[in-house]
Amino acid sequence: MKLLLRISVLCMIVMLTSAKATAQQTPNVYRDSVVQLYGVVMTADSLRAIPSASIIVEGKGRGTITNPDGVFSIAVLKGDRITFSCIGFKNRSIEIPLNLADNQYSVIQLLVSDTAYLPATILKPRPTREQFERDFVNNKIADDSYEIARKNTDEAQRRILINSLPADGKEAINYQLRQQANKYYYSGQLPPMNILNPAAWADFIKAWKRGDFKRKD
Repeated sequence: MKLLLRISVLCMIVMLTSAKATAQQTPNVYRDSVVQLYGVVMTADSLRAIPSASIIVEGKGRGTITNPDGVFSIAVLKGDRITFSCIGFKNRSIEIPLNLADNQYSVIQLLVSDTAYLPATILKPRPTREQFERDFVNNKIADDSYEIARKNTDEAQRRILINSLPADGKEAINYQLRQQANKYYYSGQLPPMNILNPAAWADFIKAWKRGDFKRKD
């Protein structure tokens, strides 16, 4: 029993000693992994400083920008991936070495211009007032639903459709049956002449006023 108690106490002492050593070493390890990254961002073709370029630590949500001389400085950790970006240039990325002996790391980052080809733009002179009025008046506007419905229900349009569209089978057989009925009705006698019929004359005058007899070229 005493032996078991001694072993338990010894294990607790070892565990407490290890935890204390780890707690003392952790800040040193974290402090040793911090690196002061500094340098300058320049153009690759003319070696001119790039102001307001972004330096972002990927996955950490923090970064900095260069001053008017293209110089920057930021605290990072070993193994971090750093992205340099600026409008008009292609992005470049570097990685802080894990086996870096010193706690400072300098870099001269060159950015290559990112050329974007835009479509051609045609510039035309401003129209005069007379040209604007002419084009505005002659501009064709597509019919809306109300105008299309009005044209389809117009009486003149319906007459044109009746005269131009061919009769279907039902209309053709009805017309033939009416002709046969009239023939049988006046069988053995002279059919009436509409030239002396006042109702026929009234229909003729109305058709003439409507323009039914005008030439449709």
